[in-house]
Order: sequence, then C-alpha cells, then structure tokens
Amino acid sequence: MPNLIAERVASLDWKLLQQSLDEHGYALIPPLLDNDQCREIINMYDEETFFRSTIDMTRYRFGRGEYKYFQSPLPPLLQQLRTSFYPELAKTANRWLQRLGGDAIYPSDLQEFLDQCHQQGQVRPTPLILKYEAGGYNCLHQDLYGDIFFPFQVVFTLNQRGVDYTGGEFILVEQRPRAQSRGHVITLEQGSGLIFPTNHRPVSGKRGYYKTRLRHGVSTITSGTRYTLGIIFHDAE
Repeated sequence: MPNLIAERVASLDWKLLQQSLDEHGYALIPPLLDNDQCREIINMYDEETFFRSTIDMTRYRFGRGEYKYFQSPLPPLLQQLRTSFYPELAKTANRWLQRLGGDAIYPSDLQEFLDQCHQQGQVRPTPLILKYEAGGYNCLHQDLYGDIFFPFQVVFTLNQRGVDYTGGEFILVEQRPRAQSRGHVITLEQGSGLIFPTNHRPVSGKRGYYKTRLRHGVSTITSGTRYTLGIIFHDAE
C-alpha cells in the first residue's frame, strides 16, 4: 500500500497543482485515498496506541470538536503521504521564498528538513486526525508549532459529504495588506485533498511580490460526523 500511495502522488498533475498554488494560493487534489484507506484511518481514531495527545477544541476555545496527534513512528500510510508530497512542495516553497527576495532553504528530502526541526527542539510529530460532530467547527488559525515551519500543509476528507455529514466546508481566509480579507469556501469529497499555505504566500503586485497572510478553519457541521486527516510537514516543540 505505501508504494501505491507514492505512485499516486507522483502521478498527480504537478504542473497544474504548482500553477494553482502560484495563482490562487491553494490547490485541489483529486481523490487519492480509496474508501478502504479512508476507513483504515478513521478506524485508528479509537486506538490510543497511535496517538501522542488528544485535544478538546472547546477547552482551548479553538472551536468545537476533537483532534488527535499521531505519535512516532507514523502509520505507514501516513508516513508515505508525508514523504511523497514533501519534495514537490519544497520546490514551490523555495520558489515562493525567492519571489519574496529570500534564499531557497528547504531541502528536497523530508528527513533532512525534519532534522532541522529536531535540532531546534521541535521533535513531536504533527500529522493529526480531526473529528467533528453536528454543531462542531474549527476557528480560523495557523499551524506553526515553532520557529521552523514548512510553508504548506495538506488536508484530506475521510468520509462522504452529504451521506456521513453535511456542512463542514473548509475555509481559507487571505488577509491582504491595506485591503479587506478575501475568503475561499472549499468543499472536498471523500479521499480528495487540499494543499494550502501554513502562514503566508507571495502575490504579484505593481512593485513586485508582496506577502499575504492566510488562516484556515472549518464551517459548522450541520449533521452527522466529519473526519479529516491533516498532514503537516514540520514537527512541534
């Protein structure tokens, strides 16, 4: 199965995905996980041996719902997703840095990047699974976890919109300098995903590129239960 995931990621139309990231700041991934793989990940939720911590979102005023961070070693399916997506996204990350006048700093290999995180004391894995019941939601936020962070993350919807749940659209809000914020409302089908910025992105203006800051969240689930997998590439303090 892990090799199959790597093949699916490699076969994505990366030219189109890179173009979407540059033009819109996010990119939709067509269904990548099949029903069995989605169910496999959902079934992990009640197996505490897979996780290092559980967060009650209401307690911290993050929203309403619950999420769990996987512990090391990650399950093979998640590890392969993390390692397979990283190299192509590192190319975009370095291109974005250069557009903003910086140097390319992201290595092409995930483990080399994680070694940098660990040297700074960021040693806790960050891939997570989120569970929302009816009435649940996720406030706008960023997932940074320390001084070192990767500019992109990936989210996958694990069950069927309109069958297992309703509502729960993904929200991406872009804060533009000296202008009102722009919002994107994105719906994802089971097994499909979304690549989006962790912190900011470059936007072309009259005087070159400038930064816009982005936050993300989830709208209110109106019925059922929604499960989501989040792949974050940097580790946490």
